[in-house]
Amino acid sequence: MTARRPWWKTVLGVVFTALMLFPVYWMLNVSFTKTQDLRLSPPHLFPFDATLDGYTEVLRQQLPNLGTSLLIGLGCVVLTVVIAAPAGYAIALLNLRGGRTLNFVLLVAQMIPGVVMAMGFYAIYVRLGLLNSIGGLILADSTVAVPFGVLLFTAFMSGLPRELLQAARMDGAGAWRTFVSVVLPLSRNSALTVALFAFLWAWSDFVFASTLARNSDLKPVTLGIYAYIGNNTTQWNAIMATAVVASIPAAILLIVAQRYVAAGVTAGAVKD
Repeated sequence: MTARRPWWKTVLGVVFTALMLFPVYWMLNVSFTKTQDLRLSPPHLFPFDATLDGYTEVLRQQLPNLGTSLLIGLGCVVLTVVIAAPAGYAIALLNLRGGRTLNFVLLVAQMIPGVVMAMGFYAIYVRLGLLNSIGGLILADSTVAVPFGVLLFTAFMSGLPRELLQAARMDGAGAWRTFVSVVLPLSRNSALTVALFAFLWAWSDFVFASTLARNSDLKPVTLGIYAYIGNNTTQWNAIMATAVVASIPAAILLIVAQRYVAAGVTAGAVKD
C-alpha cells in the first residue's frame, strides 16, 4: 500500500502555494478596483464594487504596444533558433575546435548584467542608426536568449546516437543535410524550449526597451505599463489590468508547452 501523506504536509503545501499566488490574486483585485478606492486604508481584499475601467484603458491604449511586444518576441524566437541550433550542432557533433572554450564564453556571457549590455548596445546603435527600432530590440533580446539556446542544444545533441549520424553519412548526406533531416527533427523538444524562453525574455524585457527604444513610436508593453506611472498620479488599476492581459500569452504558452519544456530542459542530462 502507498503510504499516506501526513496532513500537516498538505496544509503546509496549501499555505505556501497561497503565499506564492497571492501577488497574482492582488494584481487581479487591483485591476478591478475603482480609482477612488485605490488609496483606501485598509484596502479591500475583494473588489465588491468592481469596475472594468482598467481593462478599458488597456483596449484603448495598450493594444498597439501588445502587438509590438508580440512582434519583438516572435522575431527573437526566429533569430535565436536560427543561430543557436546550428551552433549547438557544430559544438556537439562536428568536433568544433575550441568548443569547450566557446561553451565557457557563453556561460560567462549570461552573467553580464543587462544594464551593462544595454549601455554597450546604445553606443553601437547610435552609430548604426538602430535606436528606437523593432529590429534593434529583436537583436538585443536575442543576445540574452542565444547563449542559453546554444548550451541547451549542445547538451541535447551530444546525447544523440552516433549511429544515426553515421547512417546519414553513408547515405551521402553532408553535414548540413544531416542537421536539417536528422538532427533538427530529433531536437524538437529542445527547440520548443529555446523558443519559449526566448519569447518570454523578449516579452518581459524592460531594460533594453527603456534604453534603446524610449523615444520610439512603437513601444513594447513593458514601456506602456511604465508610462502609466506619473509624478503626481499612478493608475494602478490600469497598470494591473495591463499586467493581467500581458500575462495571458505567457501563461497559455507555458501551459501548452509544459511537457515539451520539461523534456527539453532535462535533455542531455542523463546519458547511457
